Amino acid sequence: MLIYPAIDLYEGKAVRLYKGDYAQMTVYGEPTAIAADFKASGASHIHLVDLEGAKSGETPNLETVCAIKAQTGLFCEIGGGIRSMAVIDRYLSAGIDRVILGTAAVTEEGFVKRAVERYGDKIAVGIDIKDGFVAIKGWTVKSEHKAMDFCKEMQSMGVKTLICTDISKDGAMQGTNHELYRQLSEQFNMQIIASGGVSSIDDVKRLAALDIHGAIIGKAYYTGAINLKTAIEVAR
Repeated sequence: MLIYPAIDLYEGKAVRLYKGDYAQMTVYGEPTAIAADFKASGASHIHLVDLEGAKSGETPNLETVCAIKAQTGLFCEIGGGIRSMAVIDRYLSAGIDRVILGTAAVTEEGFVKRAVERYGDKIAVGIDIKDGFVAIKGWTVKSEHKAMDFCKEMQSMGVKTLICTDISKDGAMQGTNHELYRQLSEQFNMQIIASGGVSSIDDVKRLAALDIHGAIIGKAYYTGAINLKTAIEVAR
């Protein structure tokens, strides 16, 4: 299993939200310095989210994202407001390795299919789950799509990577939803990346035992609850 340490970007800074709430934001500092620490700890992949982009559908932190990629050389995936082919083009042509479609995968019919046909495995889909349904627009709106039905639809369109977040667990430091990831790994033939609530080395061990593709570590890194180097070694 791969570990994806996360950097959430807001106004060029690395931040974390509590349960996706923009009003409960903690600023952690300079993103390129944090990314350099990820690399020094043995990380091979980085998960990036543009929190401003999640609201606007634009790429306000593109310069910072490109600096992280250029300075670390690590595999970088980016999500947050990617709702058009133009934005996908912007990120991929800048050298970012994979883009994550979220809201647009739900609201724009045919968008995922077109993106996968053009870019293949450079397209991932992020599914944010709230009470068993898919949440959209920076987690602010609960859609009418049942989570498992939506996952099945994404697989049928050729999506290779699915990043799944249980919103109720994100940033809460109360452990992750292992049962959810067990179900996903058993039901779907995609690369499943667990996100939200990975808050201890025990979480990492249990997820690795499920034989899923990856796990995103966010707040637990910033608070020191998880030693990133140890997590990467355990996941391997």
